Amino acid sequence: MTAPLSPKQRLRALAQARRGVIVPGAFNALSARVIADLGFKAIYVTGAGVTNMYFGLPDQAFMGLADIADHTARIRDAVDVPLLVDADTGFGNALNTYQTVRTLERAGADCIQIEDQVSPKRCGHFSGKEVITADEMVGKIKAAVDARRDPDFLVMARTDARSTHSFEATIERAQRYAEAGADILFVEALENQDEVRQLPRLVDKPQLMNLVIGGKTPIFNATELGTLGFGFVLYANAALQGAVAGMQKALTVLRDAKEVQEDPALVTPFLERQRLVGKPFWDALEKKYGQ
Repeated sequence: MTAPLSPKQRLRALAQARRGVIVPGAFNALSARVIADLGFKAIYVTGAGVTNMYFGLPDQAFMGLADIADHTARIRDAVDVPLLVDADTGFGNALNTYQTVRTLERAGADCIQIEDQVSPKRCGHFSGKEVITADEMVGKIKAAVDARRDPDFLVMARTDARSTHSFEATIERAQRYAEAGADILFVEALENQDEVRQLPRLVDKPQLMNLVIGGKTPIFNATELGTLGFGFVLYANAALQGAVAGMQKALTVLRDAKEVQEDPALVTPFLERQRLVGKPFWDALEKKYGQ
């Protein structure tokens, strides 16, 4: 009997299929459970989301390796869906990147994303970004590839060069990163539809397109991006923005009406919340062990 594929192998197969698989971002274990429960095939552990929700701060390098490793481990315990993990700049030079891969793979990551921004980095859709040299980034990618223990562990290389370089120079970087061993490429913050459409034709490697609601890149339907040849379509913080909108709506009602009823249009019902956090499983264990 054929053994089931590991999450890393499933993720690699999805990347190679290039069908525009939607990857929502999770900022904690419960958001990951919601994503998995809705049938999505992969989850992105978002650095911006962790920074926003854990610290209440903007995505400007306030998160460290220990923070994202802790969240990755908790999310890994909650779901068996493949995890792509945001490792920012690798948290330092090539040696730091090597250790970052070791740490995050041990925590349960199936893929890590490293980017070529100057540290301290900032959200890819903020102004004022700068990038390191392509040579330095190539060294980080090679370190990441060498550090992985499981050969199916994936390395995703992100370039933020389009904010400061020409489209052609950005493509040259992406090609160099592919040659250095990156399994997936992530060209951040393209600003027009033509560049998005050209990208898969110019670099023959599985690619991820990041669509930030309110960001610089025009929104495309994921089906169209799959047709163009993108492997993944990332919505890193759709869940976060939806959660914040939901909190604001429910709390506004509480503030103004002085009460909140169990209205599914306003709040998740009590029993649904318990289902999502696995209470039936723990109830069964409690019965099994005679507690």
